Amino acid sequence: MNTKPSQRISSLGLALPPAPPPAGLYKPVLVVGNFLYVSGQGPMLSDGSYMTGCVGDDLNLGEAKLAAEQVGLTMLSTIKTHFGDIDRIKRLVKTLGMVNSTPDFDQQPLVINGFSELMADVFGTEMGVGVRSAVGMILPGNVPVEIEAMFELH
Repeated sequence: MNTKPSQRISSLGLALPPAPPPAGLYKPVLVVGNFLYVSGQGPMLSDGSYMTGCVGDDLNLGEAKLAAEQVGLTMLSTIKTHFGDIDRIKRLVKTLGMVNSTPDFDQQPLVINGFSELMADVFGTEMGVGVRSAVGMILPGNVPVEIEAMFELH
């Protein structure tokens, strides 16, 4: 892809929610050397509230995948707000996807695909896909998905 990530966000018609304010003592983003680390993000909606629910109970796989995509939009907003130029991102390196799910739900990787597919759309299939983990756990505020990521910078 020859288009910049910011152009792809626009051409895909993606609407970024507001960047969430930090909910504790941490930095939303941190640059170390040539890497941008993004703290865990939840699925923020355009009105500034979060999606909630437990996957396998309140939400099905399709709804949870959409929540993971919304986390991706939230992360892009956080990057723009706290770092600036999304076009300085060279590639996605690492994703840690956490899914608020019931003990019998075992499809966390399919949920996190919502985030991964969005990153591939924005940064390209080569540069938007990195290494990844997807796990189930209890998440604060009953958000269905939380994701943290690491990006390499140009």
